Amino acid sequence: MNTFQKNESKETLFSPVSIEEVPRRPPSPPKKPSTKICGSNYPLSIAFIVVNEFCERFSYYGMKAVLTLYFLYFLHWNEDTSTSIYHAFSSLCYFTPILGAAIADSWLGKFKVLSLVGLSLIALGTGGIKPCVAAFGGDQFEETHAEERSRYFSVFYLAINAGSLISTFITPMLRGDVQCFGEDCYALAFGVPGLLMVIALVVFAMGSKMYNKPPPEGNIVAQVLKCIWFALSNRFKNRSGDIPKRQHWLDWAAEKYPKQLIMDVKALTRILFLYIPLPMFWALLDQQGSRWTLQATRMNRNLGFFVLQPDQMQVLNPLLVLIFIPLFDLVIYRLVSKCGIHFSSLRKMAVGMILACLAFAVAAAVEIKINEMAPAQPGSQEVFLQVLNLADDEMKVTMLGNENNSLLIESIKSFQKTPHYSKLYLKTKSQDFHFHLKYHNLSVYTEHSVQEQNWYSLFIRKDGNSISSMMVKDTESKTTNGMTAVRFVNTLHKDVNISLSTDISLSVGEDYGVSAYRIVQRGEYPAVHCRTEDENFSLNLGLLEFGAAYLFVITNSTNQGLQAWKIEDIPANKMSIAWQLPQYALVTAAEVMFSVTGLEFSYSQAPSSMKSVLQAAWLLTVAAGNIIVLVVAQFSGLVQWAEFILFSCLLLVVCLLFSIMGYNYVPVKTEDMQDPADKQIPHIQGNVINLETKKTKL
Repeated sequence: MNTFQKNESKETLFSPVSIEEVPRRPPSPPKKPSTKICGSNYPLSIAFIVVNEFCERFSYYGMKAVLTLYFLYFLHWNEDTSTSIYHAFSSLCYFTPILGAAIADSWLGKFKVLSLVGLSLIALGTGGIKPCVAAFGGDQFEETHAEERSRYFSVFYLAINAGSLISTFITPMLRGDVQCFGEDCYALAFGVPGLLMVIALVVFAMGSKMYNKPPPEGNIVAQVLKCIWFALSNRFKNRSGDIPKRQHWLDWAAEKYPKQLIMDVKALTRILFLYIPLPMFWALLDQQGSRWTLQATRMNRNLGFFVLQPDQMQVLNPLLVLIFIPLFDLVIYRLVSKCGIHFSSLRKMAVGMILACLAFAVAAAVEIKINEMAPAQPGSQEVFLQVLNLADDEMKVTMLGNENNSLLIESIKSFQKTPHYSKLYLKTKSQDFHFHLKYHNLSVYTEHSVQEQNWYSLFIRKDGNSISSMMVKDTESKTTNGMTAVRFVNTLHKDVNISLSTDISLSVGEDYGVSAYRIVQRGEYPAVHCRTEDENFSLNLGLLEFGAAYLFVITNSTNQGLQAWKIEDIPANKMSIAWQLPQYALVTAAEVMFSVTGLEFSYSQAPSSMKSVLQAAWLLTVAAGNIIVLVVAQFSGLVQWAEFILFSCLLLVVCLLFSIMGYNYVPVKTEDMQDPADKQIPHIQGNVINLETKKTKL
């Protein structure tokens, strides 16, 4: 076959030369002028991309906002397991982009992955969407509009956080304020984000004809791996001292691969080296939905004008992002620039790390204060005991040890509220205690068994002409996880049915029957409907606060009739949730300086053929950060405040390493990403070089 073909303009075209048949790379379609937004340099197509991203992020963050409490309250997992599964899911969502990036760059292109794969299957689709959507938006800009493209990434991030803002505020309300089958409505909280994914698909498809769709450029991931492997193996084969050294270890791939590909891989590896410390930042940032949400459950969420759900506190992050992005772009960065300080992308990221360290130091201080306000916990061979006198007059109680020594002596008035539990020390893990009860002229000895690390209430009552007692195990401090717990003691001679709400009711047996704890919403309960076999009546339970556990003794007084005697077994959460505001402000400022900057940095430094791969690598650092949290939550065994301090210190060390690495990094300019002398050498397909079409005068 004649490789020179003559055309009408008397120019010749070089065709690919190959020993074997290789499918010719599809030519790039002619670039049509894109429609602009209101006469600006912003393509109209990015409006559809940004709206699509808003809907997709609403779906993702809305579902993720209620996930930890779904594990904790609905599946009844403990806090460490809930945290681990939450971060395992987050990690999986950020691991799949490497697969999506490879498919996008080598097979379907960014547009088809985003619409056909990413939005059809949410689980795997996250990997199709994340590495493509940001880079696909960047592809809509011409190279001469680099400044507009840089600002697009800020607008893109605004869309992400606008979707997150609305969803993290609405979905917790759908969960907590709507009841489904007598419980929080998780079906509705997960269903609404699913609907937004459908809207995202429709919006994205509407802009199909406006998009600039760069064709796939071959299996870039495979080319990169083969190039690296050939360079290493070739260097190993030629390790003799007689062979001249080369400037870079990747230069040993020059015998087989074109210079342009080698330059791209060099740029890629330089950036990936900078990515090594980044997972630690994400390990801190992503705990807003797990550890910080769990911290909020142990705080007072009543702000006076509004009562927050614990998972609604996450709304501060996207809200502050929407405020901080224009504040930093238009005010802070410009002021820093006017002061003569060159605030490069890597410097911004380092400062973001420091702010995240401070945020977790503040979170640790808040956690310590919460623990100080919480009641003490019984340790090994310890129990806490309170004595409640339900008789109609004063009672003297003496607790005797095994050697008849007096361990506790109290005179308790009728229905007296004891100010605190008494701590008792055991000689073994379980022990029997003897009690001497003295009421008027009556004197009774009784015995009860207790087990270590538990809370107990000793009820003393008049039983005809005698007195009796019963020992009841109480709830374990703050196991209600910020919810309100109630239980009842029925002193009547008939069973009582109590309706706490339309979906919560319980029955308490006659003659000092004790109910189990029931979880209810925080709020006022002025008239709780109760019913016996022959009458209906109401009880005023008053205000039930966050985190408290209450005991109500139902009595029938001659003077006051049926009423409930209220005792606070476990005190309410006293520390306001507003104290989380400083840590959210710090971590959001850190995110704006780190994440927005890193997103733009990754795109600007990526070789043109590997932008989606590098975006996926950026997201892989998020996945790795979530793995770090999973490991620490499962195996550290630290108390929560110490765990916060650990993360803060680790990130501080990582920040120092990143600063050193960034100091030695030389940013790549757009015009330097392709060697002018090698523009005619394209990428490799198979084992042959496809020559770029070049016009040559006869």
